[in-house]
Amino acid sequence: MPAAPLPCQRHLFDLPPDIAYLNCATFGPFLRTMREAGIDGIDRRMQPWSIDRESFYVEVEEVRGLFARILDTAVDDIALVPSSSYAVAVAAANLPVAHRQNLVVPALEHSSNFYAWQQRAEDRGATLRVVPRPDDGDWTSAVLAHVDAATAVVAVPNCHWSDGGFFDLAAIGAASRRVGAALVVDATQSIGALPLDLQAVQPDFLVCSGYKWLLCPYGLSFLYAAPHRQDGLGIELHSFNRVGARALLGATFDHLREFEPGARRYDMGERSNFIALPMAKLALGQILSWSVASIAATLAPLTEQVAGAAAELGLRPPPSDRRVGHIIGLAHPTQWPADIEAKLRSDGVHVGLRGDRLRISPHLYSGQADIDRLVTSLRRHA
Repeated sequence: MPAAPLPCQRHLFDLPPDIAYLNCATFGPFLRTMREAGIDGIDRRMQPWSIDRESFYVEVEEVRGLFARILDTAVDDIALVPSSSYAVAVAAANLPVAHRQNLVVPALEHSSNFYAWQQRAEDRGATLRVVPRPDDGDWTSAVLAHVDAATAVVAVPNCHWSDGGFFDLAAIGAASRRVGAALVVDATQSIGALPLDLQAVQPDFLVCSGYKWLLCPYGLSFLYAAPHRQDGLGIELHSFNRVGARALLGATFDHLREFEPGARRYDMGERSNFIALPMAKLALGQILSWSVASIAATLAPLTEQVAGAAAELGLRPPPSDRRVGHIIGLAHPTQWPADIEAKLRSDGVHVGLRGDRLRISPHLYSGQADIDRLVTSLRRHA
């Protein structure tokens, strides 16, 4: 049975009625309840003697478990990292690339999922294959056409960060496995707003920043490592993720060797953030309460309205069957004015200009009034 759309959840956020915030792909706003959790965390840090050694582990594991539930995987498969670029760097450091192999990335990909592969290709004498943006919006076919027997890594998102263009990860994953290539997915712009069948995709690594569609604080991200990729080394080596460290409570000079189970070996060093983690627990818990499927079912009709109105204004939305439902990037028939963001902002409309696409990304705090305000402002300025 398809998931049911949700009523507008604006009351859970601190958004004035005259603001149409349609820019979740840049920053997801905090829930009202997260303010108190953050203040409580600050109060704890103001009195550090109240923080015992066990506290360095409890919330880390709670947050790890919540993200694992969103991804529908085992808690041992998840590492806590500070950013998606950090997570991609971990993946790049642990995937073999041989001389004259190739690495496949889409054109105009976000830098967090580009620079590490560019550097890896240069270091190994491999070729970086940049897939041009397809004129017909079919990113999946375009990527598949660049994967061959010499491909070592395919690094793609679930949707393009600039306009929501869809990548069929199940098809790309199957093609990658056929040629023995690893699949790395940057799901920053999709986890939390688009259901993902992890078993169908079978990525080697999947990365996700927390501050967008997961509504988490900045500086907290997540890394999924498939079971067969859980024997590598992180880019930080510390004691918190070593077997026995928690029981010792820091009261030893012993240097422990064995890592804790699963992807924890990839955890960042300063993972025990006593301000960010309590806030993240509330955000992730709320995502689970809403359900990702219901979030997606709620947002898709909003972007479909935007697509219809944009077409009437002479703007070019992506084909509905080749984009996701929570992000839509509009192309201008000539060129967007350089100050289009500022002009829309003057009308209380907040979106993002990414390259040549005006990116609109609502969330559950968005309603009909926000779409109407956007369309009116576009009619005035576009």
